[in-house]
Amino acid sequence: MGYLNKLFGLEGKTAVIIGGTGVLCGAMAEGLAGAGAEVVLVGRDKDKANMRLSVIHEYQKKAYFEHADVTHKKEIEDLLIRVIKKSGKADILVNGAGTTAPTPIVEIKEDELDNILSINLKSIFFASQVFGDYMIKNSIKGSMINIGSMSGLVPLSRVFAYSATKAAVHNISKNLAREWAAQNIRVNTIVPGFFPTDLNRKYLVGERLENIMHHTPMNRFGEANELIGATLLLASNQAGSFITGSEIVVDGGFSSMTI
Repeated sequence: MGYLNKLFGLEGKTAVIIGGTGVLCGAMAEGLAGAGAEVVLVGRDKDKANMRLSVIHEYQKKAYFEHADVTHKKEIEDLLIRVIKKSGKADILVNGAGTTAPTPIVEIKEDELDNILSINLKSIFFASQVFGDYMIKNSIKGSMINIGSMSGLVPLSRVFAYSATKAAVHNISKNLAREWAAQNIRVNTIVPGFFPTDLNRKYLVGERLENIMHHTPMNRFGEANELIGATLLLASNQAGSFITGSEIVVDGGFSSMTI
């Protein structure tokens, strides 16, 4: 345990998980807390946060919820101020706010597109900007983990706007990794395959479900806790010290499948 804790232990670190009230980032938050980090769940649903915190608090008391609408830069700036006041610093940022819609491309309205762009893209851009500036100015050896998507790597039907924003997230991550490597800030992307969440569960049925399973060699959906291993690797300044600009795919083989 001593060796593994040295590699993956996060004692003394503070991890801010934007989207931590959701299924996937909530599980990632549990993993970060289990490795010793003080975790801050950021979102808009206090009830969901409290449910997750009740689990985390069984083994890590240093965890709390912060409400923020991360589509607005000012709210992210205020969030950072509150985190510094309560926790003293921020070492790890997980950018996981997200939304989707199955609207055909010719039917997407401007307000729907703006909403998807704001949540999936602007939130990550502004959070990276605010927390990155803080890390640079305070010489923090930080780790940023952005949540990408399989649709950001390969075209997927029915989620055109979502796919476009996730492709942009992948690009931003690589640009920031290049830009901030000299400042000892690592920026990586976790790329989930198909994981049922509150956002997509109702769409993973019928013919679409069959097509996904036929294209997934492991013939099942991912489970949220299966993202924890990649999260701890990327969060750790020991195990992941030379990893930046990477896309860690966790997809049950989906991206390896052709025909």
